[in-house]
Amino acid sequence: MIQDEFAMAGLYAALNPGLARAFAFLDQPGLAGLPEGRHPIDGQRSWAVVARGAGRSRAQAHLEVHDRYIDVQCVLAGVDHMGWKPRRACVLPREPFDPARDVGFFADEPDAWLDVRAGQFAILFPHDAHMPLVCPGPVHKVILKVALDQG
Repeated sequence: MIQDEFAMAGLYAALNPGLARAFAFLDQPGLAGLPEGRHPIDGQRSWAVVARGAGRSRAQAHLEVHDRYIDVQCVLAGVDHMGWKPRRACVLPREPFDPARDVGFFADEPDAWLDVRAGQFAILFPHDAHMPLVCPGPVHKVILKVALDQG
């Protein structure tokens, strides 16, 4: 897991060829005015999901994991109080992993909490179980999905 500010995104482009294209999405004019929902970046290799709304409580949230995609959780407004735990330490699956949706959920408690504030992002790899959208107020986010396999 990596947490940093939008201005520093270029430092992480070398980690995966798709990250540079995904981070370029954040530089577009009018980003804050984009409608909610999915926005294409590079076909099935990367896309963005714009989300606005109320956060959830810790009791309502669950740790999630992905196998094929890196999540880049970018906060435009508000604060996402995000839980984190190493995936290998998760032992309480809530349901079987869904390969079609590339998501699995765990009932484990996070080992750490981080505040991802407006103008910041968190990069979450398949080995990072994460619990996003935990916040008492509204949050406006862009979630970048970047395929591990860029071939």
